[in-house]
Amino acid sequence: MASSLTKDSVGPSDKTFFGHPRGLATLFMTEMWERFSWYGMRAILVLYLIAGVLDGPLADREALAAAIYGVYNAVVYMAAMPGGWVADRLWGARKAVLVGGIIIAAGHYTLAIPSDVAFFIGLALIAVGTGLLKPNISAMVGGLYEGQPSARRDAGFTIFYMSINIGGLFAPLVVGYLGENVNWHLGFAAAGIGMTLAVVQYVLGGRHLGDVGRHPGTPASPEEKRSVLRKAALWTGLAVAALLVDLALGTYDIEHVVNFLAVLGVVVPILYFVSMYRNPELTGEDRPRVKAFVWFFVTAVLFWMIYDQSGSLLTIFADNDTDRMIGGWEFPASWFQSVNPFMIIVLAPLFASLWVWLAKRNREPSAPMKFSLAMLLIGGSFGLMGLAGAAAANSETGKVTVFWLLGVYLLQTIGELCLSPVGLSLSTKLAPKQFVGQIMGLWFLATATGNALNGWATQLNEPMGDAAYYTMWGVIAVVAGFAFMTAGKHIRALMGGVR
Repeated sequence: MASSLTKDSVGPSDKTFFGHPRGLATLFMTEMWERFSWYGMRAILVLYLIAGVLDGPLADREALAAAIYGVYNAVVYMAAMPGGWVADRLWGARKAVLVGGIIIAAGHYTLAIPSDVAFFIGLALIAVGTGLLKPNISAMVGGLYEGQPSARRDAGFTIFYMSINIGGLFAPLVVGYLGENVNWHLGFAAAGIGMTLAVVQYVLGGRHLGDVGRHPGTPASPEEKRSVLRKAALWTGLAVAALLVDLALGTYDIEHVVNFLAVLGVVVPILYFVSMYRNPELTGEDRPRVKAFVWFFVTAVLFWMIYDQSGSLLTIFADNDTDRMIGGWEFPASWFQSVNPFMIIVLAPLFASLWVWLAKRNREPSAPMKFSLAMLLIGGSFGLMGLAGAAAANSETGKVTVFWLLGVYLLQTIGELCLSPVGLSLSTKLAPKQFVGQIMGLWFLATATGNALNGWATQLNEPMGDAAYYTMWGVIAVVAGFAFMTAGKHIRALMGGVR
């Protein structure tokens, strides 16, 4: 495999993708269209829930829609852990990505069916498919650079990362317009077409991937397979039984599902940390580093809890309280979801250059300081949202200009660039050698836990009002940022020389 990859990437007469293996082009296009389908669907999800699926008063629908959105995001991120296990132990990443892509496409087309039952089945299919595809396509990118310098691998991941933002940039513009201005289900169908293009691109370009991801890394023994199957059947059976009892008693409410999944999103990472810390294989040098990672994890949970409300409460604010008129035309509220990926594309290279420039002068902020800055910025963004809420409430029209939300997204994007790539890199450095995969999984679980907590947090918005709600979370985030800054010396000591 190494020889074929080297030939594919460095031969002078060979075709490459920006000087990288041709297989990167296959994975780039697959990820771009998959993210198009995901971010397109996500851009209209809350708006559709408010408009078409849920019963009850508008205010109640808004609160519940935001809660469902947060918990659903959590479920999708949690699904990445079993999805990674299936690839590592059963199928290999190549098959997991293909099957996941097909399931995702089926989910989007199911959403296109005008039925409440079909809607929730579609969401479940997308969650399962994304769990199979998302972690394993990234692993395949790494496989393309087996035996090559780390700088070249980093450059490959940088190119791959751009596919996410390109897909995220155009998805709300297309799917959002079709969903809001033509027909909701046509919007979901457009997301399905995007995922279909991803699968087609993946199959046609598979010949450029060599043997990457073709086989599971550590195949599970028959006994391991039976054990996992028994446990999965047990927990699934218990969940289904609880749902049936709820239905039989006539007490079923969708909030019961929301609350259960929210609790699951909090409990799972706690159990992982406890299990890892008690593992006898953990060395004395590794234990402080795991403690340091807990600090970063908890801070990331709060960051993503606030950040990911952009797709729920901030979308509702854009729809109800923002003046979106250009001339005589009102652009879709979902288009605001394209602002962040656009800013990432513009600002990410500048920040990468800034960190290098500061590092050469020995002035680059430490990881704890970058996390502190991220929390101050995300807190400032919600402080600005609190002012926007007050301005909308006191406005004669009940609406504010688009510049309020653009300012909020700018602060959040800068905060993301201080936290997300730093946390990803730091996870690999702090992880004990035998727990690298689990630590990486926990880093992504921080997003899941933050979104799970949104299942409860966003329900405070309606009784508190926008100004008080956003200001409260803004203050909490700023306090957390200063607390992290104050604890920076202690955290660096726990890190044991890792920067």
